[in-house]
Amino acid sequence: MKGGKVLVVDDDRSLRQFLSIMLKRVGYDVRVAASGRDGLTAMARDPADVVLTDLTMEGIDGMGVLRGVRENWPHTEVVMITAHGTTENAVAAMKQGAYDYICKPFNTDELKLVLQKVFAQRAIRVENTNLKKLLKDRFGYGSIVGRAHSMLAVYDLMDRVKDTPISVLVTGESGTGKELVARALHFEGDRRDRPFRSINCGAIPENLIESELFGYRKGAFTGAQKDHDGLFMSADGGTLFLDEIGEMPLSTQVKVLRALQERRIRPVGSSEEVNVNVRLIAATNRDLEAEIRQGRFREDLYYRLNVVTIALPALRERIGDIPILIQHFLEKYGREFGRPDLKVSDEAVRYLTAHGWPGNVRELENALQRGVALARGDEIGPEALPPQITGGVQVAGGLPTVVDSDGLDLEATLERYERILIESALDASDGVKTEAARLLRITFRSLRYRLQKIGLEEPPTLG
Repeated sequence: MKGGKVLVVDDDRSLRQFLSIMLKRVGYDVRVAASGRDGLTAMARDPADVVLTDLTMEGIDGMGVLRGVRENWPHTEVVMITAHGTTENAVAAMKQGAYDYICKPFNTDELKLVLQKVFAQRAIRVENTNLKKLLKDRFGYGSIVGRAHSMLAVYDLMDRVKDTPISVLVTGESGTGKELVARALHFEGDRRDRPFRSINCGAIPENLIESELFGYRKGAFTGAQKDHDGLFMSADGGTLFLDEIGEMPLSTQVKVLRALQERRIRPVGSSEEVNVNVRLIAATNRDLEAEIRQGRFREDLYYRLNVVTIALPALRERIGDIPILIQHFLEKYGREFGRPDLKVSDEAVRYLTAHGWPGNVRELENALQRGVALARGDEIGPEALPPQITGGVQVAGGLPTVVDSDGLDLEATLERYERILIESALDASDGVKTEAARLLRITFRSLRYRLQKIGLEEPPTLG
């Protein structure tokens, strides 16, 4: 790959000049630095694709450069330059993440070959990343399904944090798929081969949650007949998912905070601490800032957990994903129940599209599971759907057509479906408003007016 960025870090002025001239001649974009400190500063200004660094330098040496690059720019490769007699140090550097090493005096063809290999591997990695992004843009991420713009933003954020050890807080209403996000972060990330453990903090009695998390030693309490590793220890090297973290007792929150800060835990009944290496992902459907104000959640733990927040949209906010989700669950339960050729009738689809989905994706999944189980013939009709979806309202084209004794708020109903159609058109046009206006058969100016009216676009400011 020609045109890639190479940073040469060496305290030998003549060697820096030689490498700069030679590598520029073969097409690389080359910068030089006279010390390890200058090299890391240059990386901070404009990261290179490859760092070519001398191993032995005053101050920050090649190993220091390697550590700094691996920590801050993990996608940059490092190639060591070493003198004969210090190859053991170069091999040690490779064990810590260096791509390769070359010995002084080196053959320029050897260096060119090493760089060609580096950039060839980078090209493959970029191609794979682009392919994965294309698949995610079209279908979803891991077990998460959807291609609404709000979901694409979620996938992008997940991609950026999945290989890091930082804590993640997943927020969203019940049924939006918070555990799916936690599992995707683990199994799509670099801890995929290590354990994934989860616990619902609201489902464990207060007097048991501490021993479930931190384990206990034999005799710690009545019934503790043998040592038990808790979830922190069994997830060592992997991921621990704390679902409904807002339900955790304050007394336990203190100990989780210490585990995050110190990376050490103390099992119940033990006088010794144990080191743990766990990536923590927490989820909640509560407003934790409000819980803090009410004294029900620790502020210091909140900021420890909330390094990155992934906010999942409600299903009603990504109505265009409903057809994709219907097909996904239809295929899933069709296979499970031995009915792979089953379809959903147009009338049933209209009911499913018109429903408000207070239970979000989980409610939709349950509805399709029921539909597959109860369908007569080869089609799921409205009669196979849950009554809360079809009861009391007739649907045509996704719009209610019956006004019952409780009446109907016409303006609110029309505004709701105007929003649904506009959001669907924006999703279909990948957010290009001129194309969305064409799909809706209205002018661009009319679309802008409607977007401002329903709060999807700020009105222009005057002055």
